[in-house]
This record gives sequence, C-alpha cells and structure tokens, in this order.
Amino acid sequence: MKNILLVHGPNLNRLGRRDAHHYGTISHADLVTQVKLWAQERDASMRAYQSNHEGSLIDVLQEQGDWADGALVNFGALSHSSYALHDALVDFGKPVIEVHLSRISEREAWRRVSLTRPACVDGVEGLGPEGYRVALEALLARLA
Repeated sequence: MKNILLVHGPNLNRLGRRDAHHYGTISHADLVTQVKLWAQERDASMRAYQSNHEGSLIDVLQEQGDWADGALVNFGALSHSSYALHDALVDFGKPVIEVHLSRISEREAWRRVSLTRPACVDGVEGLGPEGYRVALEALLARLA
C-alpha cells in the first residue's frame, strides 16, 4: 500500500463558495472525500491537509515526509510566489504532482508561472476535480 499526502493551500477551504467559474462548485470537504475514495480504490492510503499559511504547508511536508511515498499538492496562489514551498518540495524528496483546478496557463499573467512546479515530477491543470484523479493515477504509476 502506498501512502499519499494531499496538501492544499490558501483559500482551497473556500471551494464551493468562491468563483465557481474557475474552481467549480464542489466543496473542499467533498473534494477531499472523493480523492481519498479514489486512493482507497487503488489500494493507497491518503492523508489530507489544508492551511492558509505558508509555514504550515512547509511544516506538513517536513512532518509527513517519513510517512508519505509521494504527494499531490495544490498550493493555490502560493504556487506563483513561494520559493520556500519550492525548496520544501525539493527537501521532501519524494515524487510530487502539482494540481490546479483551473487552467492557470490561460489566466492572469502572474498565474501562468508556477514557482513550485519545477520541484514536481508532473502537473495537472484545468480539469477541475477530475484532475486529482488523473494526478493520483500518474503518481501511483510512478511509484509502482
């Protein structure tokens, strides 16, 4: 059984109540439940974490590094501004796939560049919640 860490950053706790055009209508709780179900169906264990604070996201990557075989991350807007999260992903030392619900490559200019993506083995964007299933399957295939 593989252990997968799911890490969500700022404002993802507001899913279902914010900009449905970009982020859809699923709540954060329902998204996490769905991703955990997909993991269970693939004989994987998952722990999920969300914080609006950059340092807390770094802490969870450090604290869960021994447990996790890999991670799915959506740092929200911090993806575009945090060298510290980039470095934490490098230090995590396990395969990580970055997921974005919206197609960041077609949004505002400042969203088009992810500082954290180069520290990841892959990225999925613009598929809504389904992107998490795609990312999970890619991560588990890499870990097999």
